[in-house]
Amino acid sequence: MLWTIEELKKMEEFKDIPEETLKQKMNAIESAIRGYTNNKFQNTRVRFESESKGNVLFSYNDNIKVGDTVEISQSISNNGLYVVTEIKNRNTYVDSQLSENIYNLVTKIEYPKDILEGSLGMLKWNLDNADKIGIASESLSRHSVTYFNMDKTNTVSGYPISIMGFCSPYMKAKT
Repeated sequence: MLWTIEELKKMEEFKDIPEETLKQKMNAIESAIRGYTNNKFQNTRVRFESESKGNVLFSYNDNIKVGDTVEISQSISNNGLYVVTEIKNRNTYVDSQLSENIYNLVTKIEYPKDILEGSLGMLKWNLDNADKIGIASESLSRHSVTYFNMDKTNTVSGYPISIMGFCSPYMKAKT
């Protein structure tokens, strides 16, 4: 996850937002950034192979700590992103149930600071403007407001392309 719920709740603009809402929105934003950039943000120097069962990976890496995001790949059924919740007895515990598999490739995910800051901008935009999508302009008496046009030429994953500018340095070619 880009930001923990605890980190977001410490910020004034997000303290009154329900935790589940923040979690859903941040997961969607993370997915949008990864899809738009075609970048997995994997630190391939920090990875390990492991068996899995329940929410346990039966191995660990000294460079992965509680709260880190890891990606499981090359697995029969566990491919995806997980947050490390505990490391105990040389085992890594994650936030979701895993299928029992004898092989999972686990890689640490690390997002640059500008991606983290940009994701906050996306979250703020989503909270402030999601209810205004589809409205081109509105008028009340002598007050008029015009919003930008939300069509496929100036949006990415439902966000204005100008908000996604921070992603440009991290774009990778689609293969």
